[in-house]
Amino acid sequence: MANQGFDLPFYEKIWFKRTFQRVMDTFILVLLLLLLSYRIFSSNNFTFPWFLAFLCESWFTFTWIVILNAKWSPAVTITHPDRLLQRVPELPRVDLFVTTADPVLEPPIITANTVLSLLALDYPANKLACYVSDDGCSPFTFYALVEASKFAKLWIPFCKKYNVQVRAPFRYFSNVATTKSDDSPDFKQEWSQMKDMYDNLRQNIEDVTRKQIPLELDGEFAVFSNTEQINHPSIIKVILENKDVLSDGLPYLIYISREKKPNHSHNYKAGAMNVLTRVSGLMTNAPFMLNVDCDMVVNNPKFVLHAMCILMDSKSGKEVAFVQCFQQFYDGIKDDPFGNQWVAAYEYIIRGMAGLQGPYYGGTNTFHRRNAIYGLYPHEMENGREDEKLGEKILIQQFGRSKEFVKSAAVALDGKAYLPKDISPSNFIEAAIQVARCGYECGTFWGKKIGWLYGSISEDVPTGLNIHRRGWRSECCTPDPIPFTGCAPRGFISTMVQQKRWASGLTVVFFGKHSPVMGMLFGKIQFRAGLSYFWLTNWGSRGPFQVCYAALPAYCIITNTNIFPKGPGLWIPIALLVIYNLHTLLEYLRIGLSIRYWWNNQRMSLVTTTTAWFIGFLSAMLKLSGISDTVFEITEKEQSTSGSDGNNADAGRFTFDDSPVFVVGTTILLVHLTAMLIKFWGLQPTHSENGSGLGEFICSTYLVMCYWPYFKGLFGRGKYGIPFSTMCKSVVFALVFVHFCRSNAISG
Repeated sequence: MANQGFDLPFYEKIWFKRTFQRVMDTFILVLLLLLLSYRIFSSNNFTFPWFLAFLCESWFTFTWIVILNAKWSPAVTITHPDRLLQRVPELPRVDLFVTTADPVLEPPIITANTVLSLLALDYPANKLACYVSDDGCSPFTFYALVEASKFAKLWIPFCKKYNVQVRAPFRYFSNVATTKSDDSPDFKQEWSQMKDMYDNLRQNIEDVTRKQIPLELDGEFAVFSNTEQINHPSIIKVILENKDVLSDGLPYLIYISREKKPNHSHNYKAGAMNVLTRVSGLMTNAPFMLNVDCDMVVNNPKFVLHAMCILMDSKSGKEVAFVQCFQQFYDGIKDDPFGNQWVAAYEYIIRGMAGLQGPYYGGTNTFHRRNAIYGLYPHEMENGREDEKLGEKILIQQFGRSKEFVKSAAVALDGKAYLPKDISPSNFIEAAIQVARCGYECGTFWGKKIGWLYGSISEDVPTGLNIHRRGWRSECCTPDPIPFTGCAPRGFISTMVQQKRWASGLTVVFFGKHSPVMGMLFGKIQFRAGLSYFWLTNWGSRGPFQVCYAALPAYCIITNTNIFPKGPGLWIPIALLVIYNLHTLLEYLRIGLSIRYWWNNQRMSLVTTTTAWFIGFLSAMLKLSGISDTVFEITEKEQSTSGSDGNNADAGRFTFDDSPVFVVGTTILLVHLTAMLIKFWGLQPTHSENGSGLGEFICSTYLVMCYWPYFKGLFGRGKYGIPFSTMCKSVVFALVFVHFCRSNAISG
C-alpha cells in the first residue's frame, strides 16, 4: 500500500458529455438538412439564385457537421505536479523560444517583459535556456534584452522570495498598484525599490526605442552597424550564462538574429523557429522546447511542471508530441467588440478537439518534444529509430552539414541529453552562426519533413498536421491559473490584418500537400480528428460562399425574386435562424459571457468571413496559381497597463483604412441599403410571380445590423470614417451590382 501512489499517472484525461448541447447541435443540423431537402424537392421554384442558395447552404451544412464533430467529445486534462516532483529526481531541460520580428509593431519593452517572466519560472534555473529570435535585427531589441538581464538579477530573487505569481513586471506593478497594509515592512521597501527600478528600465528602453536617447553602435552593439532588416549576417549573443550550473542562479539568455539576404526566401516565422531549434540544439539541446510570441507573458510560474506531467507520463506521455496552452488575454476590451478573444471557441471547439487526437498547434504557448520536431515517429520512442543504422551521412542529408549539430540531433533522436559539463553556449557561437545562415537549409529536410514546415504564412497548422500525420497525439494544458496571457489586437484594423493573414495561410494549407485530407488518406490522422481540422483550414474557403449568400437577398429584393420558401416552408429558415441564435446565446451565457459579448461575436463572425477571410482566400488563390506571393503582415502589439478597457479613447471603436478588406464590407452594406431603398420606394419590377418576401427582407436587415459599424463609418471623420477612396470604389462596385440585377430583371 505504501507504493500505491507511485502507480498513479502524472495526468488524467477526463471526457465529459454536454447532452443538451449535443441535442441542440443535432437539431440545427436536422433543420439545415430540411432546408436542403425543401430546395431539392421544390423544383417548381428553381432559379439560378435558388441554385446558388442551395450550393451555399450545402457548404454551411458541411461546415456545421465539422463543428458538431469537433464539439462532440470535449475533454479536460488534470495534471499532478506533486506526483512528478515526488517520483522524478531530476527534471529535464527546457529550451524557451521567444520570437519577435519588428521593433515598431512589437515594441522591445513587450519582448523584455515576456523574457523576464520566462526567466523567473519556478523551475531549476540550470535547466532553462531562453532564446530570443529577432527577425527585425534591431539594436533596440538587443538593448532591451541586455538591460532586462541586469534587472533580472534582482527581479527573479524578488519573485521567488515573495512567491509572486504574475512575473511580467509591467503586469505585476499595474495589478498591484499599492502594497497592502498588512504586508511586512521589508516587503514594502523591496516592492517600492523594484517598482522604481522597473520604471527606470521601462523609461530607458522606451527612450532609446523612440530615439530620444541616441544608441551608440559600439562595443557589443557594433555588429548592428551597417545592417538592414533584410540584409545582415547572423548575429548571436549570449547575454546571460549560468556558468556554475546553479539551480537557483539565472537561466541562459541568448539573442539570435538569423542571416538575411535580399532575394532569398526566409520563410517568415517558420524559418526563424527552425533557426532557434538548430541553435538551441547546439547550445543546450533540451529534450523539450516551449515557444511563445513576444507578447505572451507567464501568468502561472509553475506551468512548466504541469506540461512536464503530460510529456513525462510513463503510459500516455510517450504518445504526446506537443502540449498546447490556450491563448488568453490580459487586456481584452470589454465584451470583445472585435471578436478576437476566442473564449467560446476555446471552451467548445478546441476543448472538443482535445477529446480526439488532440488540439491543433496554435503557434504559441506550446511545449514541443524535440525529437518529434526532428521527424521521429511515436513507435520509435520505444523501438528506436528506423534509420539509426544508416549513419552520419543520412543525418547530414536531413539536418545539414554542421557536424556539431548533426551530433546533437542524433543525441536528441536517441532520447539522450547533454551532461551539465558538456554545456557552455559561448563555446558554440561559431557553429551556431553557421546553422543560422540563410543557405544552410539548402538540400536538407528542414521545412519539408522536419522542423517547422514552409509554404504557408500560417506555419503552425501544417507543422501540427505533419506531427499528427505521423501518429502523435497532442494535449491541452489548462491549469489554474492559466499559464499565459497576451495582448489581443486592440483595433479593428489590426484584427482584420490578423484574420486575413490566417485565412490566406490556412487556405494554402487546405489545398496543399499537408492538408488534413492528405493526412487522413496517407497518414495516421484519425478520421474525426482530420474532420475537426476542417473547421480551421476552411476559414478562407467560407469567404466566397458567405459573400455569395450575402449578395443573394439584395439581388432578390432588387429583381423582385426569391430564394426563400413562402408559406409553411418559410418556417424552416426562420426556425433555423432563431434556434441557432438562441443556442449560441445560451452557450455564451453558460460560460459567464454577456449578451453583448455574444452579439459582438455573432456580428464579427459574419463581418470577418465576408471581408478578411474572403480577401485572404483570394490572396491564397493568387499564391497557389503562381500569380503573386503572399505578403506577411505582422499584427501590431500594444501594451496596456490599465485594466481591460484601458485609458485609450479608441478602445472598442471601429477605425478604417484603405485596405481592400474594407472595400468589400462597404460594398456589401451599400448594396443592401440600396436594395432596401428600392423596396421602400416601390421601384421593384412587378412582373415577377414569385417576388421577394419576408425571408429576403429579414436577411437584408440582419446584414445591415451586422454592418452597422460600417454604416457609422460612412459618416465618421478621420480614422473613424471610411476613407473617401474606399467609398468611391465601393460605390462603383455597388452600382455595377445593381445594374447587373436590373439588367437581369428586365431580360427575365
